[in-house]
Amino acid sequence: MEDLAIIIAYRERRNSTCFRLLHDRYAAKIYGKTLTMLKKEAVAKDATQEIFTKIFLSLGKFQGQSKFSTWVYSVTYNYCIDLIRKEKRSRDLFADEVENPPDLEAEEVPDTALTTMKVNELRHVLRNISETDRRLLLLKYKDGVKIKDIAKMFDKNESAIKMQLKRAKEKAKRKHQELFASNNN
Repeated sequence: MEDLAIIIAYRERRNSTCFRLLHDRYAAKIYGKTLTMLKKEAVAKDATQEIFTKIFLSLGKFQGQSKFSTWVYSVTYNYCIDLIRKEKRSRDLFADEVENPPDLEAEEVPDTALTTMKVNELRHVLRNISETDRRLLLLKYKDGVKIKDIAKMFDKNESAIKMQLKRAKEKAKRKHQELFASNNN
């Protein structure tokens, strides 16, 4: 059964079996994302339960304008960000955009700048760039989230997200050159 059909069936009958189906489909994905973002197993488990509570309470608001999986991902991501902010482990997500307005004339950094890095080098680079840049790159390239969906998550337009991704790739490329230039010679 498709997600939307399950949601419609749940709305009509308020049958807990329908919600259980959705839970079974998404529990591992949500837990994996929360663990990646929150870094602590116990916190990720609690967050997963809270996220399902939010999904359950908000299921009537889901309009089907995007895929249910995108909506679930958005709820998950936003919950984790809120939790990180409350624990004061995160700065304002897009503060560097205010300080450094985008240079629309700058040359595009190709995706190959990231895809040709060795896995261990890429991990090291990601640990050494800002949390904002790391999140955007992981959303786009690890999780495969489309730019339009990232834009919806952050309530930004697509061109702003494209520019932030471009800058994040540039920073990652520079950091890679800085960290591994001597290894490449």
